[in-house]
Amino acid sequence: MRKGSLRRFRISLTLFSLAASGTSAWLFAAQSPETQQRIVEVKEAAARNKQALAQYTWVEQDTIILKGDEKKQEHFQVRLGPDGKAQKTPLDALQAAPVEHEGRLKRHIIEKKKEEYKEYADQIRSLIQQYLPPDKDMLEQAYQKGNIMVGPQPGTPGQYRVVISNYVKQGDKMTLVMDGAQKSIVNLLIATYLDDPKDAVNVNAAFSPIPGGPNHVSSETINGVSKHLTVSVQNSN
Repeated sequence: MRKGSLRRFRISLTLFSLAASGTSAWLFAAQSPETQQRIVEVKEAAARNKQALAQYTWVEQDTIILKGDEKKQEHFQVRLGPDGKAQKTPLDALQAAPVEHEGRLKRHIIEKKKEEYKEYADQIRSLIQQYLPPDKDMLEQAYQKGNIMVGPQPGTPGQYRVVISNYVKQGDKMTLVMDGAQKSIVNLLIATYLDDPKDAVNVNAAFSPIPGGPNHVSSETINGVSKHLTVSVQNSN
């Protein structure tokens, strides 16, 4: 990884994190008792949710937006597989391609562009699956390496945030916002990248409780910065 690219990515990552939090409030040291207690809570919440969600299926709606224009909407039936990762079954019936009056070359260019943004969207969705849901073993590894900081969530009494660096990739950052009373994840922010730090990917995932059940990602916005592509995800049913 080139030093210049990584430096620029870290600066961008820091600005994203500060903008999301609204302040650079004090964080507890990586190996402090406060951090250790909070990490136990996060690990237990992640493990509890992962086990409970394995009993559910849900509908995921993905909307792909390129440079502000909606390009595609897809629907999937989703459940967690044995590895804890989402397994998706497409729900949309295959549609016949519309008759186009443009020339063959123009149709070819359009189809090629569609394939390019779909491939890119699939790449960033696959990347984010490595972060969601949070994995208790990876959280423990991050803690042992001293890559976790804990502090209050600015402007929201009763909530705290857990900031994890180098979770999946060198230089990435994941911030979990926790409800201290319920000991559950409220929000999750990710600043990561594809193969190169210049291909930055930012994520904002909101969690909601299922009545009598676990928390789940109710909505998620994934931004592929370099290509101005956004995947908006809504989970329901």
